[in-house]
Amino acid sequence: MMRWFQRSKRFLKETRVEFSKVTWPTRDELRDSTGVVIFVSLLVAAFIGFVDFFFSRVVEFVLR
Repeated sequence: MMRWFQRSKRFLKETRVEFSKVTWPTRDELRDSTGVVIFVSLLVAAFIGFVDFFFSRVVEFVLR
């Protein structure tokens, strides 16, 4: 049990050290990145919707 406690304590110390190395984004960087993610998501959704519409019309035409 003591060995588990020591390993857990070491893990938490190492985690704290690694978190201190992290470069967190600024508010402006976060806003800009969020905008890019939303734009690309909408673009991909529109593309998938177009492809779905196209193939559904092709299948409908073939099955008639």
